[in-house]
Amino acid sequence: METSTEQKTEATKETELTLTAVENFNSAFNKHDVDAVMDAMTEDCIFENTSPIPDGTRLEGAVAVRAYWSRFFGSNPDAYFEAEDVFATGNRCVVRWIYHKTKDGKPWHLRGVDVFKVVDGKVAEKLAYVKG
Repeated sequence: METSTEQKTEATKETELTLTAVENFNSAFNKHDVDAVMDAMTEDCIFENTSPIPDGTRLEGAVAVRAYWSRFFGSNPDAYFEAEDVFATGNRCVVRWIYHKTKDGKPWHLRGVDVFKVVDGKVAEKLAYVKG
């Protein structure tokens, strides 16, 4: 039987693994590296986009998600996410962010939150939500 200290240590390790997985994903994302993004995600990954409103689009599986990221990066060559706050517990992580890009020739931004689920050190779910 595990002691409370052993349970806390395992929970801390899982949280650290989750934070590392999300950090790897976000780093690959900001480099617009589709291969690295997909290497950071599970084969059966789920991505919920923020549009169209009100519920967004749900993509399931690496093939569909890869196709989306390829189009997204091609259409948004200067886009990047700035993490404002990141916190995790166990295999769940929340990132509060600002999404920056150029729109109509001018700097533009949007604020939002991603809710991640990590399985075996990879992102299994990325659910995105925005303000407004």
